[in-house]
Amino acid sequence: MPLIRISLRNGKSPAYRKALADGVYRALRETFNVPEDDLFVTVSEHEGDNFFYGASYLDIERSDDLVIIQLTVSNTRTVDQKKALFKRIVEKLGAEPGLRPEDVFINLIEVEKENWSFGHGIAQYAQGN
Repeated sequence: MPLIRISLRNGKSPAYRKALADGVYRALRETFNVPEDDLFVTVSEHEGDNFFYGASYLDIERSDDLVIIQLTVSNTRTVDQKKALFKRIVEKLGAEPGLRPEDVFINLIEVEKENWSFGHGIAQYAQGN
């Protein structure tokens, strides 16, 4: 845990995409106490005709540099930790790769701890495996 999914329009460099993954992971480590090497990330690029968004929903002016980040995590964090995570992701991605705060969309999905299997068909976090 966590599972990180990052979606963006195509055309960014491998270094840019790596910076997105690294920034989100570092923010999770700092605010959600994620262990080292607990890193599971996919980055998906989409053609413009497969990437839609509300350009000014909630009066936030987004650009085609929008990055949609979906995080699946165990439901063990407080609201304050979630707020800190969102803020830290925006700070990290602002520093590298230089994303505007308006272009960072984050969705957090919380699941019970027993809903994870990291391999071998075992629910590692479930009591009594």
